[in-house]
Amino acid sequence: MTDPVTPEPDTKDWTHVLQHGCAECGFDPAHEVGATGRWIRSALPRWDAVLQRPDATTRPAPEVWSPTEYAAHVVDVFLLFRARLELMVADDAPADGARFDDWDQDATALARRYWERDPAEVAHELTVAGTALADAFDAVPEDRWDRVGLRSNGSVFTTATFAAYLRHDVEHHLWDVAG
Repeated sequence: MTDPVTPEPDTKDWTHVLQHGCAECGFDPAHEVGATGRWIRSALPRWDAVLQRPDATTRPAPEVWSPTEYAAHVVDVFLLFRARLELMVADDAPADGARFDDWDQDATALARRYWERDPAEVAHELTVAGTALADAFDAVPEDRWDRVGLRSNGSVFTTATFAAYLRHDVEHHLWDVAG
């Protein structure tokens, strides 16, 4: 099968949720950063349940990802965030902040053919990548939660706001697939 319709690229700057929350999914940016690993682990069974649904590979509309496509995206988010987290908390991170390479999530979706993915394989990948990211957040030393990371568009994160941004991304996509 070929990609039936590529969804419209999401060009929004979602960093606003760090100050204002998200009216769409109800995200509240207040959180205990030290509980980020535990929170990631608690999201994994919710994704597993989504991927076991009979409609897991069905797009609700041609321009909207299926639950499996969203889950495959979250796998890649977990992998990306782990690499970026490691840059932020590294002993040799630059004083002015770790620089993050650009990431085109839409190009990744096309290259990895999300629409053809098997829900069971994606569930396994989510567990592996999510657990590794949770472990990485659990290992953040107390004095590293204020380390800085910089996106190419100028967005500035601390390790703590980076954790909140991740939480929103995953929660929002769970909201997207809440059928």
